[in-house]
Amino acid sequence: LQIYFLNSRLRQLVEIQNGTETVIQDRTIYEDANIFAPNLHDMGLMSKRDFDNYYHFFQTLKALVQPPDLLIYLQASVPTLVGQIQKRGREYEENIRLDYLKKLNEYYNKWIGGYKEGKLLVIDVDQNKFAENEEDLGEIIRKVDGELYGLF
Repeated sequence: LQIYFLNSRLRQLVEIQNGTETVIQDRTIYEDANIFAPNLHDMGLMSKRDFDNYYHFFQTLKALVQPPDLLIYLQASVPTLVGQIQKRGREYEENIRLDYLKKLNEYYNKWIGGYKEGKLLVIDVDQNKFAENEEDLGEIIRKVDGELYGLF
C-alpha cells in the first residue's frame, strides 16, 4: 500500500513539473517516506526488509524530481490537532487514537527539523489562527511571498 501512495505522489509531481500552473499540494512525497512508512514499521505493520526496500526506492525516486519551491509546514500541538480533527467532522477520522496522532506529530517534527530539500516556512498553528483571523492570514501571505519572490 505504501508503494501505491509513493507512486501516486510521484505521478502527481511529474504532472506538476510538466505543467505550467502554480500548484499547492496537501501532502508531499517526503511525508510518505519520512512519516507514514516509518510509523507503520514501528507499529510492526511493515517488516524491516520491506521498509528498507521502500526507503531505498524513495531515495531513487527523490533524485528524479525537483523539491517543492516552498514547503509550508503547519506545526501544531496534539491538542490543536485533535481540535482540528473534531472541527472537520470526518467520519473516518473519528477513531484516530491519541497515541497514534502523537507519534505522527513526533515524526513530522523530526522530519521538518532536518528538512534540507529546499525552502521551508514553518507556521505555528497553536499561535497563528489564520483560518479565523485576517491579520494572521495576511502575515502568512507576506511570508510566503517573501520566501518565493524575495519580497518583504
